[in-house]
Amino acid sequence: MRKFLFIIFILISCVFKSYAVHIAAGELSYLYQGPGASPNTARYLITMRLFRECNAPANSAQLNGENVTIGIYDKATGNYISQLKLAQQFVGNPPTIQNTPGINPCLTGNPIACYQVGTYSSTIDLPITANGYTLSWVRYSRAVVQNVAGNSVGATFTAEIPGTLQLPNGTNSSPIFTISDTTIVCKNTGFTFNYSASDPDGDSLAYKFAPAYDGTPGNYVGTTTPDPDPSLIPVLQPVSVNYIAPYSGLQPLGSGVTINVNTGLISGVAPPAGKYIVCVVVEEWRNKVLLDRHRKDFILTIGDCSVNGADLNPKYVNCNNFTFNFSNESTNPNIIAYAWKFGDTKNSNYDTSSKPTPTYTYSDTGTYTMKLKVTATGGCTDSATAQVAVFPGFKANFSVNGSCILNPYQFKDLSVAQYGVINSWQWNFGDPNTTSDTSTQQNPTYTYASTGTKTVFFTVTSTKGCVDTLSKIINVPDKPYLFLPFHDTLICSIDTLPLIANSPGSTFQWTSVQSPNSIINATSANPLVHPKDTAVYVVTVNNNGCLNKDSIQVNVLQFITVNAGPDTSICQTDTIQFNTVSYALSYQWKGSNGIPIAQVKYPKVAPLTNTTYYVQANLGKCPAYDTVNVKVFPYPSVSASGNANICFGNTTQLSGTTNADNFSWSPNNTLLNANTLNPTAGPNKTTYYVLTGKNNSGCIKAVSDSVLVKVIQPITIDVGTDTSVVLNQPLQLKAILADSSNFAYSWTPVEYLNNPSISHPIAIINTPVNDVTFTVKATELSSGCTGQSSIVVKVYNTGPDILVPKAFTPNGDGKNDIMRPILLGISRLDYFSIYNRWGQLIYSTSQPNAGWDGTVNGTAQPSGAYIYTAKGVDYLGNTITKNGTIVLIR
Repeated sequence: MRKFLFIIFILISCVFKSYAVHIAAGELSYLYQGPGASPNTARYLITMRLFRECNAPANSAQLNGENVTIGIYDKATGNYISQLKLAQQFVGNPPTIQNTPGINPCLTGNPIACYQVGTYSSTIDLPITANGYTLSWVRYSRAVVQNVAGNSVGATFTAEIPGTLQLPNGTNSSPIFTISDTTIVCKNTGFTFNYSASDPDGDSLAYKFAPAYDGTPGNYVGTTTPDPDPSLIPVLQPVSVNYIAPYSGLQPLGSGVTINVNTGLISGVAPPAGKYIVCVVVEEWRNKVLLDRHRKDFILTIGDCSVNGADLNPKYVNCNNFTFNFSNESTNPNIIAYAWKFGDTKNSNYDTSSKPTPTYTYSDTGTYTMKLKVTATGGCTDSATAQVAVFPGFKANFSVNGSCILNPYQFKDLSVAQYGVINSWQWNFGDPNTTSDTSTQQNPTYTYASTGTKTVFFTVTSTKGCVDTLSKIINVPDKPYLFLPFHDTLICSIDTLPLIANSPGSTFQWTSVQSPNSIINATSANPLVHPKDTAVYVVTVNNNGCLNKDSIQVNVLQFITVNAGPDTSICQTDTIQFNTVSYALSYQWKGSNGIPIAQVKYPKVAPLTNTTYYVQANLGKCPAYDTVNVKVFPYPSVSASGNANICFGNTTQLSGTTNADNFSWSPNNTLLNANTLNPTAGPNKTTYYVLTGKNNSGCIKAVSDSVLVKVIQPITIDVGTDTSVVLNQPLQLKAILADSSNFAYSWTPVEYLNNPSISHPIAIINTPVNDVTFTVKATELSSGCTGQSSIVVKVYNTGPDILVPKAFTPNGDGKNDIMRPILLGISRLDYFSIYNRWGQLIYSTSQPNAGWDGTVNGTAQPSGAYIYTAKGVDYLGNTITKNGTIVLIR
């Protein structure tokens, strides 16, 4: 099925006020008929073709009876010459053109494009002149559109007849645009629209977008009737309509839509639905001479429809490599399946894909036929084919040579094509406010109308269908390029100096007011000068009449001096840089130690022994001399040492040696005898101690050394909280450290323990006592640092039991605030539960150390008696239960 794209209701620039909105499109053209009746005249058939929407309101103006009176103007000056009324060429209702509704079942919305076509023409004999003629028909208003500001702009239609200045021999007829107004296209959809023209003379045609003309010339003196008398426009001065961003005359449908310069094919992704003013200019060339610019200025209506179909560009060309990224140009969301066949006959078993946006690499160069078949929701299918050209190695390139605005710039094509040959060239020289800044020559010349930065666009095509565009920014100055590497210099009075200037393609003239006779080869780019006193030399360059000038001041000295600086001293192994004072331009250095030195004005040296340095400074042939002595002193020696590791709370002796005049330790807040070389350090954390030595003379830079004293922090042992047992109840003691892999343990007293030398011994207290305090000492084996902790074990001289206090006072004073059971010899608490006087459970726990705080869900309970029950298992495995009454006192 063939592709359908935006609904294009092509309205040539003339949708007017309420009484004229019927006009949808139009074109003004002429056809040469032969010599006129009078000598030195030519006869032309002038034709205006107008389009009217079939569904226009019945009360709107009709094509039948339309007044089409054109103005005839001098093409060079725009001055009014005469007018011609065109005769209607149809009787009754005009003929119509219309698309076929329903031809595409995948088109959603099924829009109709229908137009009446009215033709008006008359012949006229025009004198053959040097300037030629511009034909014009003006209308004063349009309908509201999306891409132009305001709702009252009109339209001006023009056609150009070349004079003998452009066409010394032969005759000419204007191109005629192809009628394709019934093409169906949809919003936000990829489309291709043929807007080509044919030329009766077979001249070369080039297409581009251009700003559309308004319907109000700047010098109009009459009334705003729809089609004014041309004589009321004494000078034809068309004014461009005011486009709204992001639209412009060169991008009337946005950046996503372009026109092919060679074919007139408009393609891309359309903007949202609505009406848009578009103007296409087709340039007519013969023997590399531009004869005229034929315009078709129209209003394009983008329809609110969609296509459930396959949509491909007519041709895909890759002139860089073999890989393509394909996609269906239709954006309709109803498509559910894709079937691609890339047409690679050398790889026919693998040249398919079912992806929406496949990538395919062709096996060889050539032209292939690709096919896409899509399936939409409901089973609607559509297919499309396209040509795929694979010819890598194509690149646009050019060079430009020019001097200034007075002279033409030469452009040279440097493009390459590995396959086929380059067959067209399209230049846009980027000259603003100029409509003649284009060329189709391979190596054109162009003279700019204004100075400044210009962006040149260059597009080339090849016989293989390759297209490439390159842009370059050039500068058009008001004077030629001139470069001087320096503008101020020094020479000695007995010297000769070469001057340097660079200005490609120019002639040179050097002059000097102060010393006119001191120039050798004054017309060269690089003359020699020998002034005796300071002089200014002016260079003037001439590039085909473009002039520029600049100057160099040559300061002349009768003699020079040099001062390498005062004698100095440095520390051994240090570097010093000389701060030389002189007007000299070259320097030669030598040192008494024989070490090579950089021959610059400010050299750096690093002598290891006392050294004398000699310098000869030259300004041309004028020398000067100086010496500087550098004494070298060694750095003081400093060394610091001491014990690397100490336990927290201990001290260690530091040791330092130095031959410096003065020394100091830092930090000194944890040192005893800090003003000696062997202080005592007692840091509470790991610390670097720095010993610094400094001399009073010679090398006075400080030298430091450091020693690290690592402090092992206090060893913390967790033995748990104090607890209670009954006689003969085994108790597991635990000494827990962060890292217990390198520690030895010692528990006391030992008589109750099964092993006092381990971290987790078992204690059994078998003699009646009130309590026993177990103390553990842990020693870190590598450092000998120790830590200690204790736990108090209360001993009950009874059997296992669950004891519950009689009362508690939860008033927040930290005393007797929690009601919790006392577990004697109990290894597991099953529950400890409390009930109110109505038998409701208000608290329960199985955690040995947990208890009730006298609240329920955060609400304090009243004073009074409460019932408790408890159950547990003792260390012998016996079950013990208890119950009774407790009292809450507030």
